[in-house]
Amino acid sequence: MLLAYDDATSMWASRFWWMTAKWLGHRHVAVMDGGMHRWLQLGLPTTTDPAPLRPAGDFAARPDPGACADADTTQAAARDPRRRVLDARAAERYRGEVEPIDPVAGHVPGALNHPSSGVVAADGLFLPPVELASKFSQSLGAVNPVDTITMCGSGVTACHLLLAMEHAGLPGARLYPGSWSEWSRDPARPVARGR
Repeated sequence: MLLAYDDATSMWASRFWWMTAKWLGHRHVAVMDGGMHRWLQLGLPTTTDPAPLRPAGDFAARPDPGACADADTTQAAARDPRRRVLDARAAERYRGEVEPIDPVAGHVPGALNHPSSGVVAADGLFLPPVELASKFSQSLGAVNPVDTITMCGSGVTACHLLLAMEHAGLPGARLYPGSWSEWSRDPARPVARGR
């Protein structure tokens, strides 16, 4: 069993979850909802001692190319009304108003904005499954989650959306790992701005 956590909203831990469970095929991976912040809030014990060595397991990675989508597949999905591309970046980055990291601001034409910040409550815990499902239904409409690709700036917060979809009972979406950082570096790729 692998348990991932981070010090905030499980965003970074969700990237670990996607890499190990979805991409490499480990069957027993979990994310601690709320991360270390929640652990400390509950008054659970901590230590600064190194973890004891454990015997090596027998896990054999089996990369699943079906867990990812490339730029061309993402572009085709964004143009197809029977599929969805959800961009997990903050709304102002999606609209192209600001771009603190990449050389070009904007989004993939046809992608819908579904900020990953909207999948957690103020306390950093994932929203309840029913509430998440309701929020995703607004973005997905009648589109099946298996016909959905998530993306963001560099493929991290998009994993947060994927984990939230699983938590909501909507499994099967794929990740565009290169996300906006890859897309925006190719001048031949179209860029949209605004809503």
